[in-house]
Amino acid sequence: MTRNVARMRRKLTSRGRKALDSARVLDDVVNSEVRLVPGLSGEARQRAVDHLAELVQLSQAYRHYSYGWISRRELERRGRGALGRLESLSSSGVQQLTERE
Repeated sequence: MTRNVARMRRKLTSRGRKALDSARVLDDVVNSEVRLVPGLSGEARQRAVDHLAELVQLSQAYRHYSYGWISRRELERRGRGALGRLESLSSSGVQQLTERE
C-alpha cells in the first residue's frame, strides 16, 4: 500500500467527519440541481453552471480538509472565496435582469 492510500484510510477526526458530511450535503445539492440546467435559457444556464461549479469546488475543499491535505485556515479561505464568487454571480444576474426592465 502506498503512503498516499494509507493517509486516505487513516481514522477521521470528528472535524474530518463533519467536513465529509458538509461535502456530501453540497454534492446532494449539486446532484439535485444539475438536472434542471438543460431546461434553462442560455444566460440562466451559464449562471446555474457557474454556481454549481463553485459548490463542487467547495465540496472538494471540504474533502481535502477531511483528508488533512489542507489546513482549517485554508478551508476557511477557500470557503470565503467561494461565497464571494457566488455573491458576485448572483448580483450580476440581478443587475442584468433589472437593466433589461
